[in-house]
Amino acid sequence: MNHLERYPLDELKLIYRTLHAALPENPELMDSVLLEELQGYLQTRAREAGVDVSLHAQWAAWLGGELLRGL
Repeated sequence: MNHLERYPLDELKLIYRTLHAALPENPELMDSVLLEELQGYLQTRAREAGVDVSLHAQWAAWLGGELLRGL
């Protein structure tokens, strides 16, 4: 079991969007293992929902909120 499965999906999406928005001011987050694991988990869940995560618009729409820069 992935340790992230115990958290609500909407909460994980919010945390991901928040961290992603902080990247320009905190570039060290690019090396964050937590952010990498969170992104991988969310991409897996998105694929299961039929989202093509290689298409920025689909990925961003699934995450909710505004389109994410740099994905």
